[in-house]
Amino acid sequence: MGRSATRNAFLLISSPIALALAGCAQTGTNFAATAANPPLAAPPAFDTPIAAEPAEYNVAAQLAKMAEVPMAPDTSYLTAEERQVVNLLIKASDLMSKIYQHQRTPEYDTIRSAIERNRRADRDQLLQLFDRSFGPWDELEDHHPFWGTTPMPLGAGFYPADLTREEFDTYLAAHPDQKPALTSPYTVVKRDGARLVTVPYSVEYRQWLEPAADLLRQASAITTNPSLKRFLALRADSFLSDDYFESELAWMDLSGTPIEVAIGPYEVYTDRLLGTKTAFESFVTLRDPQASAALDKYKSHLRAMEQNLPIPDEHKNFQRGFESPIAVADQVRGGGDNVPGVQTIAFNLPNDERVREAKGAKKVILANVLGAKYDRILQPIGALVLAPDQARLVVKKYMELETLFHELSHSLGPGSITVNGRQTTVGEELREEYSALEESKADIMGVWNILYMMEQGELPIAEKSQLWATYFAGIFRAMRFGTGEAHGKGAAAQYGWLKAHGAFAWNENLGRFVIDEAKMETALRDLLTEELMLQARGDYAGTQAFFARWAVLDEHAQAAIAAMDDIPVDIVPIYPNGV
Repeated sequence: MGRSATRNAFLLISSPIALALAGCAQTGTNFAATAANPPLAAPPAFDTPIAAEPAEYNVAAQLAKMAEVPMAPDTSYLTAEERQVVNLLIKASDLMSKIYQHQRTPEYDTIRSAIERNRRADRDQLLQLFDRSFGPWDELEDHHPFWGTTPMPLGAGFYPADLTREEFDTYLAAHPDQKPALTSPYTVVKRDGARLVTVPYSVEYRQWLEPAADLLRQASAITTNPSLKRFLALRADSFLSDDYFESELAWMDLSGTPIEVAIGPYEVYTDRLLGTKTAFESFVTLRDPQASAALDKYKSHLRAMEQNLPIPDEHKNFQRGFESPIAVADQVRGGGDNVPGVQTIAFNLPNDERVREAKGAKKVILANVLGAKYDRILQPIGALVLAPDQARLVVKKYMELETLFHELSHSLGPGSITVNGRQTTVGEELREEYSALEESKADIMGVWNILYMMEQGELPIAEKSQLWATYFAGIFRAMRFGTGEAHGKGAAAQYGWLKAHGAFAWNENLGRFVIDEAKMETALRDLLTEELMLQARGDYAGTQAFFARWAVLDEHAQAAIAAMDDIPVDIVPIYPNGV
């Protein structure tokens, strides 16, 4: 993607985002052509009406895809001390949003101001969609630009907007000494003439990280829980040092408090260029001790689940820790990458393979978010896509269990691997394809492990039909996110593979899908083997080919999704401002 920087009297056109901003007053402008042969750009005409979006994209319709759901988590049992701590964490959480807005959209403030000042009839709706999306790209429409026409850079704000994978790979080969800094999860890559240079997160986002660290230190000083006190103090230090290892270990040791908080740079979904740069986010949640204890028993089976994977033993991963605490909690505030787009119903952290090998990973189910999605989305989808006798089998219990075992499954399978004699990780080798394959793997391995629990007598084998029906409806829930999103792309691959292997079929008379349970079980096992071996081999080209072949929706899937207009694609949780 070639471009030239052009300065005019108004601003420096230094990225595709700014180029789109400068051209918003130009109806029908081809920005790619403009960038290739750039004239002097005119200042944005903020004081004149701007042409409406094409008819096929409707801002109001996109907003309607997300159902606003007020959240009222029970906080009555918190002590005065715990309330103080939670309210400080809510403030720190909001700072994670400030950081992520600029990680996703470097010119965030400038573009938002332009939208606010324009005279389009749908300005207020545009602003609402911008605020929900943390930028001018609609995540539910594969990052469709709704302000200007410039596509979202694959590297978001982590890299120069014109940097390609090929250029980056060539540069790394020529400058191997810079590779650790350039590929670090905690640096922003920029151009300095012909060179690529890095800026640590602690420097790039200092204006928000310093006050966030101060809030965590205040909370640490207030809490009398030793494990929470230690984690918050260490995480405050991490914000200013870019070294998160010790604070991740401390987070794994949190106990004896209802406050379950994850805050910092974690997921790499936003980095679609290389899949290595982490996005800031936060989950401020309150643990349900009884529900957590009811599910905690499953972690004792993790080693046996690893042994039960349908791959050769040499590719099984017994080096990882199997502590893996499990928590069921209500979320009271989300921040950063946890806010825009599809809402998280559970998380499995940390992602640092060193921590996973030492202590495993923690799984937290967000019960209030999950419950809202079941009621508003999954149950109605089941009635729309499955034959009536199977649609009745879609149940909340197996949505909860599939969510738990999905997260447990992120801790199983290949992690640290050897490729051509090199010690590496699956994520490093699969790069931008890793997230989609890992989410798909966790989906199907989650079901595989529930089947294993049924065989072990931990769950009723008579409920297997409920498992299949709930899982199948869940594929459609995820595919509606779009194949530009990791979960949606992974679900589309599951659909394509399972259909080709006879796991379900379209019934013309019913106008619904019908699951073949015997074939479903066999096809799911074979798909799990295929995906695990792509990971075990670190097979980047094979993973690209896998998605190109299977992540394609047929006419029946497309028609089913098109018929879901009255069902929200996702929810927008509305949380209280404090507890």
